[in-house]
Amino acid sequence: MTTTSGQLAGATALITGAGSGIGLACARALTRGGAKVHLVDRDEQACRDAAENVGGVPHAVDLAEPRATETLPHEVDVLVNNAGFQHLAPIHEFPADRFRAMHEVMVTAPFLLIRRCLPHMRDRGWGRIVNVSSVHGHRASPDKSAYVAAKHALEGLNKVAALEGAEYGVTSNCVAPGYVRTALVEGQVQAQADSRGIASDKVLDEVFLKRTAIKRLIEPDEIAAVVTWLCGPGSDYVTGTSIPVDGAWTAQ
Repeated sequence: MTTTSGQLAGATALITGAGSGIGLACARALTRGGAKVHLVDRDEQACRDAAENVGGVPHAVDLAEPRATETLPHEVDVLVNNAGFQHLAPIHEFPADRFRAMHEVMVTAPFLLIRRCLPHMRDRGWGRIVNVSSVHGHRASPDKSAYVAAKHALEGLNKVAALEGAEYGVTSNCVAPGYVRTALVEGQVQAQADSRGIASDKVLDEVFLKRTAIKRLIEPDEIAAVVTWLCGPGSDYVTGTSIPVDGAWTAQ
């Protein structure tokens, strides 16, 4: 397979959590680069709409289901593990079933997809694995035990995939965003505004953006740009790392 500047010529990409937000932005970016894109999302209508929007192939599956990954394509050159969700509660109140479900989606599913797609990448002598982690793969916050633990685990899986794929031309990297302007984050902002009885703008300034030097939410397209770069020809020697896109949050 050949790559050109800013493009993936003839590549097949699989993106999870692609019905909206970061995943949809990645689908658009990789499609613009020439890739054939398979979009995975648990929301069937969102998945279909997104696939129609980018000219891709929809796969409406719930990655929390143990055998869900077996229904997805494995002849994939670019794998973007992006799916995830959030639940907030202190550890002593955190539902065990929700903890397990979050790890199924954000750790087990990426492992199974890497295991499923890596043989094809090795046979082709080229592949790109991009795991959408989080600043919470490097830092912790109260009430986010499952999310923080899952993202730390994803970071570890990423390093092993990089070591095992290197001799075959396969790279594996994490992108670790701070707070991105997605429905998930906007819902968290509104929930905190309601619980605190203050305006959502104030929640953004005093809670979500308190630890960042750049005082705004990240746009999904900004994350997609980093993902696209990691899949392009200028990043062949970049592997096993995690790129923070967090407005200097982790610089502190």
